[in-house]
Amino acid sequence: MHFAYIDIDQILCKKGLCMKKQSLVKGAFVLTVAAFISKMLVFSNSIVLSRVLGPEGIGLKKMVMPFMGLMMTLTTIGLPVAISRLVAEADAQGNREKVKKILIISLVITGSLSILAVFLSVFGGKVLARYFLTDPRSYNSFMAMIPIIPIGAVSGVLKGYFRGRQTMNPIAFAQVLEQIVRVCLTYVLVQQLIPLGIEYAAAGAVFSSVLGEACSLIFFIVMFKISHHRKFRVSGLRWSHAREAKKVLSELLQTGLPTTGNGFVMSVSRAMQPIVITKSLAMAGVSTALITRQYGMLTGFVMPLVFLPGFINQSLGATLVPAISEANAKNNLHLINRRLNQAVGVALIVGVPSTILLYIYAHELMSVIYHAPAAAPLLKLIAPFFLLNYLQSPLQSVLVGMGYAKRAMINNILAKCTTVALIYPLASNPSLGIKGVILAICIGVILETILHYFAVLKLTDYALDTPTIIKILGAGMAMGCIGRAFFIYLNDSLPQLGGTLILLTGILVSVIVYLLLLGLLKVIRRHNIIKIPLIGRVLYVLFPK
Repeated sequence: MHFAYIDIDQILCKKGLCMKKQSLVKGAFVLTVAAFISKMLVFSNSIVLSRVLGPEGIGLKKMVMPFMGLMMTLTTIGLPVAISRLVAEADAQGNREKVKKILIISLVITGSLSILAVFLSVFGGKVLARYFLTDPRSYNSFMAMIPIIPIGAVSGVLKGYFRGRQTMNPIAFAQVLEQIVRVCLTYVLVQQLIPLGIEYAAAGAVFSSVLGEACSLIFFIVMFKISHHRKFRVSGLRWSHAREAKKVLSELLQTGLPTTGNGFVMSVSRAMQPIVITKSLAMAGVSTALITRQYGMLTGFVMPLVFLPGFINQSLGATLVPAISEANAKNNLHLINRRLNQAVGVALIVGVPSTILLYIYAHELMSVIYHAPAAAPLLKLIAPFFLLNYLQSPLQSVLVGMGYAKRAMINNILAKCTTVALIYPLASNPSLGIKGVILAICIGVILETILHYFAVLKLTDYALDTPTIIKILGAGMAMGCIGRAFFIYLNDSLPQLGGTLILLTGILVSVIVYLLLLGLLKVIRRHNIIKIPLIGRVLYVLFPK
């Protein structure tokens, strides 16, 4: 299996060089690196906020953050994904006029919705803060959030354009730039505003997010102008051809609306689950205090660890949609299958060791990170099933890229409804309790993966790269056995090192063993490794040619 990576030196590329089309795995790698850096910056930002604002200020800020996400969903209505698909198709066909129409129509739609959202937010802010956010002091934070609505809407359109052009560098750099600006300005604004009151300091923290998004938008505009579309002219379009514009609008909404619908389904599902779970556990005879404790362990300890490597899936999904759209525009099913196998391979290379490490070190991870060893059985139960979650993103991206976003949405709805429906009969069983909740979630994951797989199979006659998958699974299981044996040896021989250091050493040795096994099995080759920034030239000697 062939994996290629982009050299981080391309960060220094100038003008048109940055706009060079990238391969599927190169683009995914760029976004993955950016996502990892962003996660670290977000973590640093959370530390700064927790120390300066305290729990009360953090609470005021967190109250408005869900509305920020909701506003972005309503104003973009899934258009970034639709734009990436249609731009990739138009680019493959050499149809620049259609690219112009896609961008202009998208900007008109998002601009109009942004104006409406801003109007409603400004005039309804006090009512929302008083009756829905439960604390009138959150009004300042809510008003500070409003400017991000039009800024984020335009950024979303340009992100979709760059994804469609399969040039992920601008998106990656903008993502990191946004977080750097946010982290730097958060401390400054909060310190300046905290003498006025905690509510103003929280608003300053929110406004730092707006300024970060604004810097990101400026960067996108600059990169768009220095691309080969810098001579982009609206006047060149013949708007008298209303039928063509209507067709483009229909194509945008065909993908955008199901994507938005899927987001709403996810939101509703997340809102309903706590209610159904607590009621079900109460029916099983679980005390209120224990329900709260078990639900907290599942959602606060177990699920964050399970989803920790999730940015890999997000990066793959973002790059795979336009890549599949391009191949679909050329009616090249062989290329679609090859790119899907590439994405599945990368997802499993990350997912298999993550799943195995969570399983074999469940007790140690829960003890060291959360001081909650009682949550370890829950992690061991759910981790193996969530390996399938790594397959969902590539499969769903193929459906969206081929124009079947509605099918993907229906699959997601069926899976989420099944999960919610099964929680009550399983969790209310006294012999299962909270484990019944996990089983319901896992059945939903299995069902969604199966539905996506058969939908893709029907469209493309897709064939899994079984030999490579077997090699990855074999390397992962061998890694688990060797790594765990080494961990036990250290724990017995050198207990004075401490649990945390022994755990980190065991995980590090496990990962090294896994990479070496992938090299020996020729899943990863030397020419793939040498292209990894910073450490590639050091590690490549360990891998066969």
